Amino acid sequence: MMIQLTSRRAAGRISPFLSSRVPQLRSNNHLLQRFSAAPFSTIKPTSQASTNKASQNPLGKYAVPSRYLQPHPNNNITPHIASLVGRDLHLRPSHPIGIIRSKIQEYFALSSSTTDNTNYKIFDAEDPIVTAQQCFDDLLIPPDHPGRAPSDTYYVTDTKLLRTHTSAHQSQHLRSGVDAFLCCGDVYRRDEIDATHYPAFHQMEGVKLMSTESMVGADGLSDEQWLQSAECQLIEADLKATLEGLMDHLFGPTEKRWNEDFFPFTQPSFELEIYHNDEWMEVLGCGVIHEQVLDLSNRSDRRGWAFGLGLERLAMILFKIPDIRLFWTEDERFHRQFKEGKIVEFQPYSKFPPVFKDIAFWTNDEVTKKDDFVENDFFDLVRSTAGDLVEKIELIDAFTHPKTGRSSRCYRISYRSMDRNLTNEEIDELQFKVRDETATLGCELR
Repeated sequence: MMIQLTSRRAAGRISPFLSSRVPQLRSNNHLLQRFSAAPFSTIKPTSQASTNKASQNPLGKYAVPSRYLQPHPNNNITPHIASLVGRDLHLRPSHPIGIIRSKIQEYFALSSSTTDNTNYKIFDAEDPIVTAQQCFDDLLIPPDHPGRAPSDTYYVTDTKLLRTHTSAHQSQHLRSGVDAFLCCGDVYRRDEIDATHYPAFHQMEGVKLMSTESMVGADGLSDEQWLQSAECQLIEADLKATLEGLMDHLFGPTEKRWNEDFFPFTQPSFELEIYHNDEWMEVLGCGVIHEQVLDLSNRSDRRGWAFGLGLERLAMILFKIPDIRLFWTEDERFHRQFKEGKIVEFQPYSKFPPVFKDIAFWTNDEVTKKDDFVENDFFDLVRSTAGDLVEKIELIDAFTHPKTGRSSRCYRISYRSMDRNLTNEEIDELQFKVRDETATLGCELR
């Protein structure tokens, strides 16, 4: 259930909610005009929905760009993002994301048959369009939280959006009476551009409600009493043991450590780190489900735990994949390296040189000094223009003119194809388009 609220360090890290600015929503209408789309059953190791071979059905039922590119004034979804929805990488058995998903489900299948007989149910083919109620309100994320801003979230309308985390489905499954489940799917966030960040990625959420018999002593406790209770400690111990076992299943026996954390929807909350390749790495967030979340889900009579993790992050570590864009390639040199159920080290098939282009612009005018520039708008614009040829964007200079008070930013855009050499001529053409479109953000080129 976790969206992680503390950092954007790595791919698939479960938390979009870092931005401190809440700008006005910017419509996608100008992009629609200028750009075309860019290049419930008992748990089993592989769910029914994932038995289709990727080569036979590479696109899922939600791969309908027009669903997301609606002419609503609050719609900020670009054609590039719409083209990614429904690719269902997590349901492709021989794709690294699908392999990791299957490995996690395999662990919980084994766990349920050998330990406490918990019947986890699988949800891995749900509609990526959810409501703000599902995605935020049901999880106690306040209305003024920056993660709800259009600078972080892709809105279809003012009340519907592309889910920012798989936790958006938690309340519906709890309301339906499910006591334990795994939910996997693609999620979408506006974010920076580099080798470990991509606006679409995949998450796995796990939820388990404890038996009513084991929680009898939890009735009528205050928050402070609950946190100190034997019942809360029982849930915490079960959660940690379960997730430590999952890490050993994926990585082999490995050193682990727990850190306290904060999420609005769990109390207490934790993050798990493992020692891998001579360094500590955070792998997931988790906690005891907040009582108010259970109340909102009509399950106030129960207590339990939840966790969430990013599949790309785990896949990049386990398969040693250096660039998150590779997950989305259709190049057979990538795909033929992977087989269902097998974790192997990725062998780079090319390393073409980058092409660097700089762009500098003023973000406010000399008269009003008003500055409405939102960095994620710029990142989204560049990605919409140049697609996955954009490898990285770095802010290399920023200053405020001492006399005029105007603010300037200079970014270096790294273009690199994973499949071929790029020419200066073709990148110049893309860069000119980026420059033209940057003016739509209210910026003045320098």
